[in-house]
Amino acid sequence: MNIIEASDNLYLVDLPQEIEGFRKFISCWIIKNGSSAVLVDIGPKATIPKLIEALNYLGIRKVEFVLLTHIHLDHSGGIAELLEKFPTARVVAHKSAREHLVNPEKLWRASVEAIGSIAEIYGKPKGIEVEKIYEGKIDFAGEEIKVIETPGHASHHQSYLFGEFLFIGECAGVHVPLKNDYYLRPATPPKFHYESAMNSLEKLLKLGSKRVCFAHFGFKRDSVEIVERAIKQLKLWVSTVYDIACRRDIRDERELSRIAKVELLEKDTKFSNYKLLDDDIKKREDFFIESTLKGIQEYVYETYCL
Repeated sequence: MNIIEASDNLYLVDLPQEIEGFRKFISCWIIKNGSSAVLVDIGPKATIPKLIEALNYLGIRKVEFVLLTHIHLDHSGGIAELLEKFPTARVVAHKSAREHLVNPEKLWRASVEAIGSIAEIYGKPKGIEVEKIYEGKIDFAGEEIKVIETPGHASHHQSYLFGEFLFIGECAGVHVPLKNDYYLRPATPPKFHYESAMNSLEKLLKLGSKRVCFAHFGFKRDSVEIVERAIKQLKLWVSTVYDIACRRDIRDERELSRIAKVELLEKDTKFSNYKLLDDDIKKREDFFIESTLKGIQEYVYETYCL
């Protein structure tokens, strides 16, 4: 069991999957107040037993809220199983995501189409009762948790601000902590909306410096540094794909991805830390780099290259 104490009463639980390289990747944040807690993202169905074990270890007897940054399987897929253990928990999600929590069949089909066998390993989600979904002010430990709509990675993506802690989901991409640095990659799977993603990052920038808590993975002290980096990174990735696809007229998806990856590893200093990743994590990242570039390719084709 891998539980990291990020601050007093704030814990990060690593939820490794039975897939090569899927460690220090999927996680759940636990905000603790005595024996009560708020959870931010809870992972897929496959690792709910690990999460419940972590909650028991921390002495959590009541989950007051489950805050979902979005409802992709690696963030919400185990919600029905978690509610079986903590039936009084209230689930918070974007309004457009709620119907898919009640009836996840469409979400499941889209997940299988997008990530194939990975979805099968995560596990097929079960629906929850609509009464479990909460709308309204979120108060915990005498403080309000603010909801910030941050579409881009998904149209139903939202972030949460609790005091100095900003739970950012995948708004600024995927982060891998390294010994004296970090790796950062955009998370832009199809269907990607560049303008929405940039607007969301600008919105987070206006909050000032917070302690940023990634869904994938870990935390940093200064959200301004991370968000500014994510803005520059996203601009660079889109402009690089635009140059390859539209100016050089390379339309083959695999060839474009290959060229873009090589060029971005040279241009993007945080992405270039790919070379410092363990081999199994590189293999995981190779899959998601391709997905990220596919989302950007489709955006560029539809917006500029038609």
